[in-house]
Formats: sequence, C-alpha cells, structure tokens
Amino acid sequence: MSDEIERSTARVRFPGISPRAYEHPVDRGALAVLRAVPGIGPVLQAVAGAFTERGERLGYVASAIRVGPKQYPDLDRLRLEAAATLDIDPVPDLFVQRDPKVYARTLGIDKPFIVLSTGLLELLDNDGRRFVIGHEMGHVLSGHALYQTILYRLMDLQQGLGWMPAGFWAVRAVIAAMLEWYRKTELSCDRAGLLVAQDPAAALRVHVALAGGMDLSQVDTAEFLKQAKEYEQVEDVRDSLLKLIKTWRSTHPMAVVRAAELQRWAAGEEYREILTGSYSRREDDRPTSTFTEDLKGAARSYKESAERSEDPLVKVLNEVGDVLVGAADRVRSKFNGQ
Repeated sequence: MSDEIERSTARVRFPGISPRAYEHPVDRGALAVLRAVPGIGPVLQAVAGAFTERGERLGYVASAIRVGPKQYPDLDRLRLEAAATLDIDPVPDLFVQRDPKVYARTLGIDKPFIVLSTGLLELLDNDGRRFVIGHEMGHVLSGHALYQTILYRLMDLQQGLGWMPAGFWAVRAVIAAMLEWYRKTELSCDRAGLLVAQDPAAALRVHVALAGGMDLSQVDTAEFLKQAKEYEQVEDVRDSLLKLIKTWRSTHPMAVVRAAELQRWAAGEEYREILTGSYSRREDDRPTSTFTEDLKGAARSYKESAERSEDPLVKVLNEVGDVLVGAADRVRSKFNGQ
C-alpha cells in the first residue's frame, strides 16, 4: 500500500473549522451556478414550503432506529466523535433504516439529520463507518441538507407530473441542475469524512466497498486505483460521451473517480495543513462569497483536472475554453482601453 494511504493513528479536532476549509472548489462553483439558474429560486421556495420537515423526521422516528446511548451505542460514539471533530453543535440525529440498498443521506431544513441504511452499515468496518458519518457531518456543516431535501422532494414530485408535460420538463431541468451540484458536494464531503477519520486507507476501503468489494482481502487497492486512471484516460471521444450519458442522472460520482480524487487530496499539502491546525475558521467567513469568486475557483479546479486528464473530450473542451477566455480578455481589454 502506498505512503499516501497509510493509516493515521492520532486524530485531532478542528475547533471552529469553516466548511470552506474542505469544500471542493467545483462544489462551490456548481452551487453558485445552481442559484443563478433562471426561475430556480421560486421553484425551490415552493417545494420547501409545500412540505414540513417535521413530517419527514416523524417518518424516520416511526420506521427507523434513532441512534443513541441505548440504541447502537457504538454508532452513537462515532456520531458524537464526528460532530466534535468538526465542531458541530447541536449534534445531528442519526437514524438507521432497514434497507438492503446502500445509501447515506442528510435531510432537514432547520434541523438536519442523518440516515444510514443497514445495507451500507453491513458493508463497512468501524473505521469505514466513521468515514461515512464524517462525510454526512460535512453535508450538515456545509448547509447541503436544505438543497438535498428539496432535491429528493423534487424527484418524488416529478413522478406525478407525467400527465403535465410542461410541468414535468420544468422540474426535470431543475433536477438536472441540482444533480450536477449534488455530485460535486460528494467530493467536498469525502474530504470532510477524511478529516474525521484521518485514515486515507479506511476511506479507500469504503470506496472499494461501494464499487463492489465484498471480501476486501481479495481486492488490491493499487489495482483499484488503476481503474480510475483507466477511466480518466479513455482515448475515444465516444467513450467520453458515454461517460456523460452514464453520470448525468446520478446523484454520486463514480466510485473509482471519488477514490482517486480523495487520495490525491489526502496526499496533498492542503490536507496536511488542516491536520496541523492551519485552516479557515467560521469566525473569519464573510456572510456570503461572491458568485465570481466561486466560479473562478471552480474554473481553476476544472482546468487543473483537465490538464491531468487524457480524456479527448475533456482536452478539446479545455482548449476551447482557453480560446474563449483569451478572446474575452482581448475584447475586454479593447473596450477598457477606449
């Protein structure tokens, strides 16, 4: 196993940590774009107002097990530990729901709560569960729960709009924009999960398990990461289009992509600086970041990713983007000089 995925045995806490310390720049950029989609504001407000958070919470109270000192105490310790590591107060409730499907979600508008499926928990060891709970705590700290809740409501709502084409396609457009943002939040919250677990190897085992790992002793993690490289380095533009078709309706990035992205971050300076106490703090956050700043950060991240990629479609889009940016700069300079 390589140096960047060796286990960290000492865990530190991050008092007052700002979500901007770990948020992936494409997450913030995608959210900025999402908020700028014409007409999305009224849609989000209408959907948020049409349902009560209390009803959703009561649904899980009635059909799932709420984790606490007397119910899944081991999970409760992980819940409290994760919240303390990221300095989250109050600590979100955690529910375990009987379902063979593998998922974790964070819901709620005013008081977020976390739901883990039994299918997911049965798949993971204790360190993997710590990473997953930390991941969901990242959603809480970043304020993702509001948009995630609305997304799930919209996905339910669209099932009943098939008889009304105009309404159906309007909702589909909003869902598509929200799914693009949602996929980016997973990259951010994988980082939050790593900050809680402080064990890149455990995070990698979770991604292996999500991809199909049953007996992890029979899966070589180095070979698994090679799959990510193979996925990123397709040589035929038809494969690039297939990748787009495969992912545009998904709520999560591909497991190998998530694994490779997180391991790169774990091996980088930014992660090490946070571990040593050098990170953005909430007390220094401005009330809102500007739309332009978030887009610029996302653009830089996309460009760096494109420069690493061997994907022909990504390379073409990157080159076109460079041409357009250069042209825009020249036009702007011309008018500014007049």
